[in-house]
Amino acid sequence: MQPDNLLSLKDDMVAFIEGHGMRRFPGFAGDDVPTILWEDDSNPDSWKDFVEMAKTASASFLTMSEVILEKEDLEILIEHLGDQDFSAEDGSDVHDVEFLVSYVGKLGYIQLGFAHQGVVYIHENSTPWYDRYQQMLEAVESFSDILLETGGDEDEES
Repeated sequence: MQPDNLLSLKDDMVAFIEGHGMRRFPGFAGDDVPTILWEDDSNPDSWKDFVEMAKTASASFLTMSEVILEKEDLEILIEHLGDQDFSAEDGSDVHDVEFLVSYVGKLGYIQLGFAHQGVVYIHENSTPWYDRYQQMLEAVESFSDILLETGGDEDEES
């Protein structure tokens, strides 16, 4: 069973990283750099192997980023859902947002990373509720992109 708050996992990670004599750099490795994602879903402690791999690669530090769900995040999501009204068919997205309220203030995502020979290696941990939140954000963004593309074509024809 996955926890709904990764705070204790973060504490374990910090202690383990420091125990290996490494430092943490507060930063997020985004999509604009070449990355390789660590894949070992069968091992819940695979992040330890990841840290040991960073040490083997002579990384002196790991990047560490986290996401705590804030009330403002949900308010923005609700606003976008209301503006676009694409969830009106079954109302499930609005129900999911209401469900997410119970996770406000909880840590839902942690990313560890290290650079080696021009590539950033990444390990991610997330909760199921955070994954659903991300899916909803991506759906809103995709719908916004469609509206912008459609609106742009109409403006060009005018």
